[in-house]
Amino acid sequence: MRRFSVVLFVVIGLMAIAPAALAANVHFKGGSHAGPSFRDNGLTLSSTGALAGLGNENIVIRLSATGNPTGTCGNPGTNEFQAPGQNPAPVTLTGTQAIPASKIKNGEVSFDVGTQGPVTPVPGAPDCPNRRWVERITDVAFTSATLTVEQPAGTVVLQVTCTFNPATSNGPVPSRNVSCG
Repeated sequence: MRRFSVVLFVVIGLMAIAPAALAANVHFKGGSHAGPSFRDNGLTLSSTGALAGLGNENIVIRLSATGNPTGTCGNPGTNEFQAPGQNPAPVTLTGTQAIPASKIKNGEVSFDVGTQGPVTPVPGAPDCPNRRWVERITDVAFTSATLTVEQPAGTVVLQVTCTFNPATSNGPVPSRNVSCG
């Protein structure tokens, strides 16, 4: 009877930690050099990829990207937004994708997450010669991005920060310009 109790205790203990153990090795699918792909959409950044080593719970993928915006200033009484070079301070943009457990197959799932765009026109036009002018962000050159995978929501199982050198320009970001760690 005592041996049965010990075995039962061990089995129950293993069952309790099994979900955590299943998600303990979350990584990008595709080998040791695998990672996310990025696309600069002008005012937003998107990232795609495939994850492996997931457990059987819902996941949340968060993307946070930092970049240098290009802006223009113009007098609101005209349609011309001249005054280039009045660039706003760097911006950080975020986005989230929730993936239900039912989409995870054999511990693997693909993702496609994007950021929201920056607030434009910029309230108060702080980078323009006059607060009555209108300041618009026309593009963002992204310099870095962080992908965070949570399973379940609130429990980080993977976090990767990537830098872009040179900063992005519209379109797919070449993998040779991306360094993740």
